[in-house]
Amino acid sequence: MSKPKIAVIFYSTYGTNHAIAEAAAKAAGEAGAEVRLLRIAETAPESVVNGQDAWKAQAEKMASIPLATPDDMVWADGYFISCPTRYGVSASQLRAFIDTLGPVWQKGGLSNKAFTATTSAQNAHGGQEATLLSLYTTAMHWGAIIVAPGYTDPSIFEAGGNPYGYSANAGGFDEKGRAAVAHQARRLVDMAKKLSA
Repeated sequence: MSKPKIAVIFYSTYGTNHAIAEAAAKAAGEAGAEVRLLRIAETAPESVVNGQDAWKAQAEKMASIPLATPDDMVWADGYFISCPTRYGVSASQLRAFIDTLGPVWQKGGLSNKAFTATTSAQNAHGGQEATLLSLYTTAMHWGAIIVAPGYTDPSIFEAGGNPYGYSANAGGFDEKGRAAVAHQARRLVDMAKKLSA
């Protein structure tokens, strides 16, 4: 049986979702998947990014990571998405990428693929659950199969108890979070394997 192919796709301004994505990619690889770690292109003006030292440093840190493309979406059997919340929905950079996927989606190229998501916000009630639910709504339009972590492992409770997907406070990705993300990634690999068999 071939390895399930997992695209771990993230957008990160200051580093939290980059760290989450790296942890997910590692866990998915250890679970037997072929993994592509991919970043979402920055759409904010360069002058804005360069005007904040932390944002500029993060952009430089992840510059060598390949950009996600529609071809990556076709290639993958499953998607692990990580991005910050902005006003209760995912960051506009990720939405801009999703808006390029119409031709692939219209041909059924995103259907029957496993889909899970994680997020972060400035605080625990900063729109995290709404962001995950809005991403899952997008997945439903594609005909993708949502693989939420649910309450399927003690790590979910220990990391804050979000059954929709791991969510962090900005800058607060810790060992409990790593355990929850690893479980979520392994669950995605398992379901992607079943769907692609």
